[in-house]
Amino acid sequence: MIKLYDKGVYLINGAEIIEDSPNAALAISQNTGIDNINKDKAKSGTMAYRILENHNTSKDTDSLKIKFDKLISHDITYVGIIQTARASGLERFPLPYVLTNCHNSLCAVGGTINEDDHMFGLSAAKKYGGIYVPAHQAVIHQYAREMMAETGSMILGSDSHTRYGALGTMAVGEGGPELVKQLLEKTYDISRPSVVAVYLTGAPRKGVGPQDIALAIIKAVFENGYVNNKVMEFVGDGIKNLSIDYRMGIDVMTTETTCLSSIWVTDDTVKDYYDIHNRSEAFKYIEPEQVTYYDGMVYVDLSLIKPMIAMPFHPSNAYTIDELNSNLYDILDEVEKKALISLDNKVKYTLKDKIRNGRLYVDQGTIAGCAGGSYENICDAADILKDSFIGRDEFSLSVYPASQPIFMELVNNGAIAKLTAAGASIRTAFCGPCFGAGDTPANKGLSIRHTTRNFPNREGSKITNGQIASVALMDARSIAATAANQGYLTSAEDIDVNFSKPRYFYDSRIYENRVYNGTDKADSSVELKMGPGIVDWPKMTELTDDLILKVVSVIHDPVTTTDELIPSGETSSYRSNPLGLAEFTLSRKDPEYVGRAKDVQKAEKARLAGESITDTTPELNQVYELIRDKFNIIPEETQIGSTIYAVKPGDGSAREQAASCQKVLGGFANIAKEYATKRYRSNLINWGMLPFVLDGDLPFENGDYLFIKDIKDAIQNNKSEIRAYVVTKEMKEFTLSLGQLTEDERRIILKGCLINFYRN
Repeated sequence: MIKLYDKGVYLINGAEIIEDSPNAALAISQNTGIDNINKDKAKSGTMAYRILENHNTSKDTDSLKIKFDKLISHDITYVGIIQTARASGLERFPLPYVLTNCHNSLCAVGGTINEDDHMFGLSAAKKYGGIYVPAHQAVIHQYAREMMAETGSMILGSDSHTRYGALGTMAVGEGGPELVKQLLEKTYDISRPSVVAVYLTGAPRKGVGPQDIALAIIKAVFENGYVNNKVMEFVGDGIKNLSIDYRMGIDVMTTETTCLSSIWVTDDTVKDYYDIHNRSEAFKYIEPEQVTYYDGMVYVDLSLIKPMIAMPFHPSNAYTIDELNSNLYDILDEVEKKALISLDNKVKYTLKDKIRNGRLYVDQGTIAGCAGGSYENICDAADILKDSFIGRDEFSLSVYPASQPIFMELVNNGAIAKLTAAGASIRTAFCGPCFGAGDTPANKGLSIRHTTRNFPNREGSKITNGQIASVALMDARSIAATAANQGYLTSAEDIDVNFSKPRYFYDSRIYENRVYNGTDKADSSVELKMGPGIVDWPKMTELTDDLILKVVSVIHDPVTTTDELIPSGETSSYRSNPLGLAEFTLSRKDPEYVGRAKDVQKAEKARLAGESITDTTPELNQVYELIRDKFNIIPEETQIGSTIYAVKPGDGSAREQAASCQKVLGGFANIAKEYATKRYRSNLINWGMLPFVLDGDLPFENGDYLFIKDIKDAIQNNKSEIRAYVVTKEMKEFTLSLGQLTEDERRIILKGCLINFYRN
């Protein structure tokens, strides 16, 4: 089904695979007549290499300084981004910047907060020259596909699922400060990423959808990190057998592999998509060079993949639906064991009570967002549910078309009528079901969703309130098949259906009549509309020579998601108030964190105010005494902050708040064995936090103080090892590192945050 190559591979004419070996050059010569093949030259044959090179402003082909063509954000992130950019000197948007309103579009929590932010966004688009997409018009990534993607271009988005590779666009999801850099005409600095081929062959079986293919790939590559921070380049003869919606459905899920970005071969199917959307000029044919070298290959036989289900609580926890149905109790045992880790034993968890008459019963189905809400997914679901009904019991089904143009065509072709008659509830474009702000099931409920993630609490429940519900990811077709069986888990392969595959017709009037396009029309006279919930960032100080940290949370989970660092869902109503949102930091993982962090911050506030530090925090008396026995320390000139330890933090969302909330509570560092994603590490750096790496056993416990000696000098001189001490009854030395930092990253940390760096 899926094979991972142990070594790099050469791809000849986009078709023949030759594994890297001492005999590879001879095999290439025999097949192509090309002698003396050079691996480095062959590496430059990837589509990714050429696109990156075209956007690189540095002379160094290994250390890239990228300028993107376009930016996109949604209403959880754009207020903070614009506020940060304003504080850093923003005068206008120097490139097209789209502000969508698809995450807090319900305006149902927090009074006027959500719509206040929307009005801020519209006024910012007018003032700085941006594009404003009102609520309910489109989810962020569908609008980008329809109106922004261009073959060979690059888009940076403040959402982790910024992926438009199937349209020939290299898109990257990052934290907000990286978009700030682009708005200030700076660059996105990365080492040249490795490129891994995803070779698709064969054709999908009837009933198998894009989510099934995506989950199979994620299962194969997530845990082993095969594509971590690399570019996934889709090639192979199987691509021609996939519709454009199908390709985009696979592509958007590449984020869950932890890759950096994605890119696909383009063909007439892609050209047709651009033509339909009146953007023919944005299309080009792209493919790898005749001889191309990849750093690895994921070989996928599409014909062997069956309908899949990703059980709670990660997209990689995937099985075939047939396998689950045949081994219900054994697999549910495994799910419960993993849940003990994810849920910290805080609630009793089981799915075995969902077994009825030997079959698994689910309470809810949802087809939504950038992954599920495509035209083809919903048309196929409607065909499955034609002349069926979902029943009058607990099971419910909601469907969210990803944009109003899609919704309109589903109305025109009768799909909405079929779904409504079957009992489904049809909603407008909204990302809520994907991050815990829509369709929250009842306590102990099990929801099957064609969305992007199924992390704990992504469905909206709160462990700290004794609530727990679960999400399993499935393709729209199998969700519809389950709905046709009134909630009993069913593979789409087990349904007799004729898929009608109606052609899509795009109505351009929908956006023309509603979307504000102010690109290149900045009007500095426009006043920003600042609702009472929009608060400026607090001041942040420069790094001192030495640093005292108190460990205020220790997390031993194998992976810590950004949702666990700062919960999604209703907490995002406070997204424009840094201190208000920070009150929820780690609330679902370590509810005591905020109080502990604030206690440490009291000492730093006293230091900055010129007050007695030890009167404010008496326990620091002993800490200073122990440090003075070994080093000369001036308390008034030494920062005091908090830190957390997590084994592998940062999987999941690109939201910068996972880092900034720690910073505004006085967090100056994270300590980790490794960081799950580049974007989370970048978020830490951009907020002036030290992304420490600790190799080996943990030398400290929660509540211990740490002394970091000569940290400013270590950063200024790019030292690989940093001296640190656990300050308990004695000074116990250990070593930390910061990994590779660019010159700008070092300067940002020294200044205390990105705002300070650009302001100065």
